[in-house]
Amino acid sequence: MLLGARARKIAELERKRQSRVITLIHRQEAVSFLGIPISRFINIDDSEQVLRAIRLTDKNVPIDLILHTPGGLVLAAEQIAEALLRHPAKVTVFVPHYAMSGGTLIALAADEIVMDENAVLGPVDPQLGQYPAASIVKVLEKKPLSEIDDQTLILADVAEKALRQVKATVKNLLRKHMPEEKAEEVAHLLSQGTWTHDYPIDVAQAREMGLRVSTEMPLEVYELMDLYPQAQGKSPASSTCPFPTAKEGGGRCFPSTT
Repeated sequence: MLLGARARKIAELERKRQSRVITLIHRQEAVSFLGIPISRFINIDDSEQVLRAIRLTDKNVPIDLILHTPGGLVLAAEQIAEALLRHPAKVTVFVPHYAMSGGTLIALAADEIVMDENAVLGPVDPQLGQYPAASIVKVLEKKPLSEIDDQTLILADVAEKALRQVKATVKNLLRKHMPEEKAEEVAHLLSQGTWTHDYPIDVAQAREMGLRVSTEMPLEVYELMDLYPQAQGKSPASSTCPFPTAKEGGGRCFPSTT
């Protein structure tokens, strides 16, 4: 029933916008292993499915990608971003809540990013295991080479390459909509460890960078997100009334998960 409701809402949005709607939504749904919800991230399976959807979309049909993700594998995110960049018709990415790391990389390929007023993007600096690549490189600046072990030196070499590669990818995505110098500046800002990896980039800051950001989010996107619930079996962390308030003529409200 849930899958059917999602399909109908996607079809409704496609009719309204005359576009192909693709979703990349990662949430901890009611799928678990030993009672622990399985977290979702951008992986190769995602890139295969999204690339197939893009390939099957007529070149004259706009693409609307609804994006809700903490990020994931750089290779998969780059593949999706490059495919969106090559699509001839308009590409719009909708971010109702957040699109961090690899999600931001994908959003940069869009002709327009539509964000909720409270939604955020994030830095795209590469991570090597549990450490930011930019922080690993900093070790070479802080200590003499004679005091650095071989493993750290190897990690620093890989980190430098990762930083160069991601920056080049971001710059290539940005050049479609901004001058070369501006693309270089923004690519450096987003990819070279300016902030922590979970730093939230809000609408105002995204616009200051020169990104094409709108806050005109279609109601159908919010309604579609309601059909991707978080994991069940836990008490709601917050409550809301899904009906009009008493002042507006509504009735009694009961807690509901948001």
